[in-house]
Amino acid sequence: MQAAPSSLTSHSPSLAGMSKSVLRKMDQRGPRYTSYPTADRFSADFAVTDYLHAVNDRRSMGAWRALSLYLHIPFCDTICYYCACNKIVTKNRAKASLYLSYLKREISMQGSLFAGMNQVEQLHFGGGTPTYLSDQQMGDLMAHIRHSFALAPDHVGEYSIEIDPRTVSVERVHSLRAQGFNRLSLGVQDFDEQVQRAVNRIQPEADTLAVMAAARDAGFRSISIDLIYGLPRQNVMSMSQTLAKVIAAGPDRIAVYNYAHMPQLFKTQRQIDEAELPSADSKLDMLSLCIRQLTAAGYVYIGMDHFAKPNDDLAIAQRQGRLHRNFQGYSTHSESDLVACGVSAISAVGGSYSQNEKTLDGYYARLENSTLPIARGIQLGMDDVLRRLIIQRLMCNFELSISSLEIAYPIVFKDYFASEMVMLQALEEDGLIGIEPEWITVEPKGRLLIRNICMVFDRYLKQDRERAAPPRYSQTL
Repeated sequence: MQAAPSSLTSHSPSLAGMSKSVLRKMDQRGPRYTSYPTADRFSADFAVTDYLHAVNDRRSMGAWRALSLYLHIPFCDTICYYCACNKIVTKNRAKASLYLSYLKREISMQGSLFAGMNQVEQLHFGGGTPTYLSDQQMGDLMAHIRHSFALAPDHVGEYSIEIDPRTVSVERVHSLRAQGFNRLSLGVQDFDEQVQRAVNRIQPEADTLAVMAAARDAGFRSISIDLIYGLPRQNVMSMSQTLAKVIAAGPDRIAVYNYAHMPQLFKTQRQIDEAELPSADSKLDMLSLCIRQLTAAGYVYIGMDHFAKPNDDLAIAQRQGRLHRNFQGYSTHSESDLVACGVSAISAVGGSYSQNEKTLDGYYARLENSTLPIARGIQLGMDDVLRRLIIQRLMCNFELSISSLEIAYPIVFKDYFASEMVMLQALEEDGLIGIEPEWITVEPKGRLLIRNICMVFDRYLKQDRERAAPPRYSQTL
């Protein structure tokens, strides 16, 4: 088998030398590929029995890998106008108590299903705002998880939680560490006060830095910060100032997301004054700035919108070819099945995806009937599994070994993907990828357009184009 091209050792993205015409051509609507097929392709025809079959198939395989576990806590105190998450904004804490009673039921059911193969090495709390729960509620929930699943020791497991620095004290940070969490993810978005006001998220820089300092003092292994570019009132100067402050704070990971303005889908985004949104060219300038400033500070480009320090587990996993992508973004646990609990949560077990009910009423009703709250999903066929693997390799490694695919699957690549090859050749002409007999390589200038490159292999998008279906995704740039 031919060796991988030597250029793959460098993963730094670049907009240098890329024409504005190519960038505008590539600024299409497309998925983020936290799964393939994407969640909008799931069907209500997928039933709880299909999920049970997937679990039984896993059991019959014998050699079980450790699980990833996701818990969705949907509640927030206040509305952030940019947010597109599945959330419930309320100050009525009784709602959280009721939700937890049902969530624990689901956790118990899933724990019983996976009895004997329930070792967990990765746990993530997302939302909403997980720290909406009180300290006691969080402690009780973690104890319930440990009763239902076997969590790996602290030095082995990755146990992360998303927190809102505005609502977490120094004492709470230490308590979270004592409860078993060893990784923190902080939403910052932007330190500029004018931008914060425009999106209804006033978050003093001092609060964020205090939480980060407390996390270091408490012994958290990793701290991640989320930023967003493309928000109202943002510009290159304000973004540069925010980046400088974030770099000075020294988080282990930084995610820089492109704001997806889709008020037709997310009502809270209608509160944003569209006249204050930066232009497409200004967003590109901000993106280019982020890349230059973060890589100059020593951060490694992981992919999509993620950066990490060279000694971070993500950067190490990327160098070793172990990087994976799932519903929480990039992960070091490439072969783990994902068990997700909570309203709207999505599991990935074997060759299937399944999503829970999206409303509290629907979620509660299923559990009242002593059944898992699965509302829809999809069973993957061979073509789905093949295309998922291709998208994973491109997203995580920026390269694809054609010969290895032909060994693993009964295909001749250039014949099976004949129409895709035509599209790939166009991307090669734009300087985004390189095509060789045994390898497809994403060039540095193509790495920021990895969504566009992966879209070539999305069979469902091809069907949408043939039906002239309306676009349903955010812009890729």
